Amino acid sequence: MNSQIKVSFIVPAYNEVDNVFPFYEAFSKTFADSNLLWELIFIDDGSSDGTRGKLRELTINKPNVLAISFSRNFGKEAAIWAGLNNATGDIIGIIDADLQQDPQDALNMVDALLDNDDCDMVAAFQAHRHEGRLLSFLKRSFYSLMDSMMETPVLKDASDFRVFRRCVADTILSMPEFHRFSKGIFSWVGFNTMPYAYEPLERQHGVSKWSLFKLLQYAFSGIISFSTKPLRAASWLGISLSILSFIYFLVVMVQKTMFSIPIPGYATLICLILLIGGVQLLFLGIAGEYIGRTYIQVKSRPIYIESKRFQSQNIEHKHYQECE
Repeated sequence: MNSQIKVSFIVPAYNEVDNVFPFYEAFSKTFADSNLLWELIFIDDGSSDGTRGKLRELTINKPNVLAISFSRNFGKEAAIWAGLNNATGDIIGIIDADLQQDPQDALNMVDALLDNDDCDMVAAFQAHRHEGRLLSFLKRSFYSLMDSMMETPVLKDASDFRVFRRCVADTILSMPEFHRFSKGIFSWVGFNTMPYAYEPLERQHGVSKWSLFKLLQYAFSGIISFSTKPLRAASWLGISLSILSFIYFLVVMVQKTMFSIPIPGYATLICLILLIGGVQLLFLGIAGEYIGRTYIQVKSRPIYIESKRFQSQNIEHKHYQECE
């Protein structure tokens, strides 16, 4: 393996105070004999449990660490973007700080990427999901839906846990959209992607930050970010309802004029009003989501705000003006 190759791993961390040092020890032990130059870029996403202080302690005592702390919680997508902006490696990776994603798998993915010149990215997916049936079903349904809506195929069950070449990172950095959905972005930019099956480990400390409601919000955001088909569906449904309404109008007129059948009354009228009104409000809300995202995008606000930056003595990175 070429000793001059440098690997940068982005590590989003939100309230992971008990996992910072264990993660570093596990990662450094795994990569110690790899002959790779490596750095860890921890992104403290506005943690409230002392993660910032623990990262500062880590940079004082350990090498190869850059830690960036946000001014507040901006979300994992902003953390990934911040990491990409600061990664200096020839190969960049993304791995969670909770140790559910084994650093050995990360090294295996780097090796697979280096051993295959035609491969630009290695994306991990769970070989077997250890989740409830409902959550597993929803995730499978989401990936199928995304695959049907996007212009490019979506790797089934692919996670943010992946490694990729510098050319992929530079391409993603050319897309400074505010509402980010990394799974969709990695798919949209293309490049030759190799799937890698892995088994997630048990979380050692803390609890997952992803509730079912947050996952549903994230999925909805991904669909809106990468497809206009919901708007097209609104148009087709509007046309279909108009045709059905016209047909129903003709049926009622024939019943009244030719067969003297009474026109359906109050109950039918109320049901039709509620149905059509509900559909209108639903698609008005969908259109509002697109308009709202456009409104936020044109403001050109930063995707994240950096509050503090700590780095090991052997790390050379540009400095930003920090808040005292």
